[in-house]
Amino acid sequence: MPTMRSNERILTTHAGSLPRPALIRELLTARKDGKIAEPARLDAELPAAVREVVAKQIEVGLDSVDDGEFGKVNFTTYVMDRVSGLEMRPPDPKAYQYRLNMIARDERKFPEYFAKVYPAPTIAGGLPHCVGPLKYTGHAQVARDIANLKAAAAGKNVAELFVPTNTPGTAEHWMINTYYPTQEALVFAIADCLHEEYKAITDAGLVLHLDDPDLPDGWNIFPDMDKKAYRKYAEMRVEALNHALKGIPKELVRLHVCWGSFHGPHHDDIPLDEIIDLIFKVPADSYSIEASNPCHEHEWRVFESAKLPDGATLVPGVVGHFSDFIEHPDLIAERLVRYARLVGRENVIAGTDCGIGPRVGHPSIAWAKFQAMAEGARRATKILWGRA
Repeated sequence: MPTMRSNERILTTHAGSLPRPALIRELLTARKDGKIAEPARLDAELPAAVREVVAKQIEVGLDSVDDGEFGKVNFTTYVMDRVSGLEMRPPDPKAYQYRLNMIARDERKFPEYFAKVYPAPTIAGGLPHCVGPLKYTGHAQVARDIANLKAAAAGKNVAELFVPTNTPGTAEHWMINTYYPTQEALVFAIADCLHEEYKAITDAGLVLHLDDPDLPDGWNIFPDMDKKAYRKYAEMRVEALNHALKGIPKELVRLHVCWGSFHGPHHDDIPLDEIIDLIFKVPADSYSIEASNPCHEHEWRVFESAKLPDGATLVPGVVGHFSDFIEHPDLIAERLVRYARLVGRENVIAGTDCGIGPRVGHPSIAWAKFQAMAEGARRATKILWGRA
């Protein structure tokens, strides 16, 4: 089945990460740090937690739901727990990835701000180093996540179930290469690993939600890179992602891109119109973009000329995590109507700029934003269809 369409009303989804219960956070952190005393405890606690978060998503008006990424310590570095061939080592400051830093370009302009707000972190325990051939070992974990989500949603009124996953270029950010002859070889090796996760998700009939901040934020990471070099950098990583998607049903793929979404100036984010063609090179049925924060809301105009791939939907972020302000439903409706009039009402789904669960001041704010989004979608429906 294809990803959902707003054929009768504006539907709603989100970018993945939701507020985690305290116990789940503690168990995930303990597992990451190798301090978990009962390895099976996390798996035992997850089904009830996922049931609760699925019910909460339905309660606040979301049509497309996930497991909140409760089985992952975070949306990026979870890959390290599902791939062999890695070893934690202190990083060499000269290594390629040592300073893969989303704030690098802004940091040059606003060093005093970043020194105050983002002091240099200590790298406790080192960073993952690729020391041998990469092999996917996460089969049991992805099967667990799929089973928990399906069980939690059984008999519930939902339009779609999705599972957020990483992309080769984003996973590369946190992995120092000491084995493969080139970065390209490393990225394609990651792609081969992630293909197995992608296939498990889509074989289960669930939507594969690809989280790819690397595509836009690669520009921020390398402040000495010019536009020509950036496009070459990005095109290779798009090729690797497409390699990972080989044989994956396009109709079950959603691609989410953002500009790293850190709280900060974002003064030098690369404009959407300079990368939209790269985004559309990924064979997906749905494209999710940042569209509500002060640096990117104006880019709705990109779709005055950029044409969605045939049959695809657009998921503009109509609520975000850049502020703990709760967006007014009328503002959300305005944003949705604006996009609907450009790409067609049936091709617009309300979404979020990024995973807002851990990025706003309190879980109650995240859930209130979702409620506002659902109400805004209802108001947009009334405008676009002439009914509630």
